[in-house]
Amino acid sequence: METLKKRTDWFEEARYGMFVHWGAYSALGRGEWVLNRERISKEEYTRTAVEVFKAEQYDPASWAELARDAGMKYMVLTTRHLDGFALWETDQDDFHAGRLGPKQDLIRPYVEAVRSAGLRVGFYYSAANLNHPDYPGAFERDWPLGWHDENARKRFVKYYRAQLRELMTRYGKIDLLWFDGCIPTPIDGEETIAMVRELQPDILLNDRLGSPFDFACSEQIILAKDGLWEACMTLNDNWGFHVGDNSWKSPETVLKMLLSSAKDGGNLLLNVGPRADGTIPEVSADILREVGKWLRKNDEFLPRSVRSPFTWNNSSIVTVRGSSVYLHFIHSPGSVFRWAELRNRVLGATFVTTGMPAEFKQEGELLWLYGLPEETDCLAITIRLDVDCVPALVTEQKTFWIPG
Repeated sequence: METLKKRTDWFEEARYGMFVHWGAYSALGRGEWVLNRERISKEEYTRTAVEVFKAEQYDPASWAELARDAGMKYMVLTTRHLDGFALWETDQDDFHAGRLGPKQDLIRPYVEAVRSAGLRVGFYYSAANLNHPDYPGAFERDWPLGWHDENARKRFVKYYRAQLRELMTRYGKIDLLWFDGCIPTPIDGEETIAMVRELQPDILLNDRLGSPFDFACSEQIILAKDGLWEACMTLNDNWGFHVGDNSWKSPETVLKMLLSSAKDGGNLLLNVGPRADGTIPEVSADILREVGKWLRKNDEFLPRSVRSPFTWNNSSIVTVRGSSVYLHFIHSPGSVFRWAELRNRVLGATFVTTGMPAEFKQEGELLWLYGLPEETDCLAITIRLDVDCVPALVTEQKTFWIPG
């Protein structure tokens, strides 16, 4: 147990990371599943996507700088998505960035830049490869249900496992491996996980290849899981770059996602989709920097936040860290706020941004906060309540029913 805690400490401290979906599909500008959705053959995909994917302005140091400005603590890059095009010089086939497109290893500069920025290094890897001859179908509308035959399955497992060995041995210490596309089964996940852990003893693994894993993940939804967990979300409606997708989440929405994850003791892995040349769309960067600007003054609630028992509230998002309770007001409740959930005695109340005390009165199970700004130009007003022991609520919410 102590060994596990030591490995996972940084993950609970971080709480916020950057997902980066980038590959040959970025050149087509219609999302990362474009090969499957449009039934593009490998030959056509090589000509129209891979050979156009030049990464002319690839500067992973600028990515890492943006992640730090945003308040993020780790990054996860798609080393190979389900199109099968590897961003490093794999020895397992000729379909990689060292031979085609950019004609360079794109992974090493990423790893070096992330490490230099003081961030944790993460790899995404899709076991599925729609362009591999042994994979059962590139154009399925559901995931394939089974393998062509056992020999094809064994060859494919040997192939993807060999690629993982390359990733785990060529770039030094890797902090996190994010599996995806681990279908159809069986894909011999348990043995693969054992190999990965032997090569990278301290690495953290998500749950998609099977057990034993370190953290569970929810995709495109903030859904708390048992144990360590992470929600992965997009900034618009696509993971990979999509030229026409302008459905950008506002900074307020991003902050609410981060607060909602932290409220349940989880992490938020927020995605950006760089263009084929390696540049991150300016609108993405602006959103992240605005949230980061707020976090620089208010992020004390985030590291090691634990699951908050406080749920019966439509005026604030309530997070908990140690013996402190944080009330985050995205929308002002007015100059006075009455809270009826806290069982503890309040020792002090503080506006986190300014460090100034907040006026309060407590009578039994009721707490009043005074002097809240009715208008603000920041994303949220956060008040820290220091309480006498482990934060506890007055009445437990046992259902999802909310009276009208």
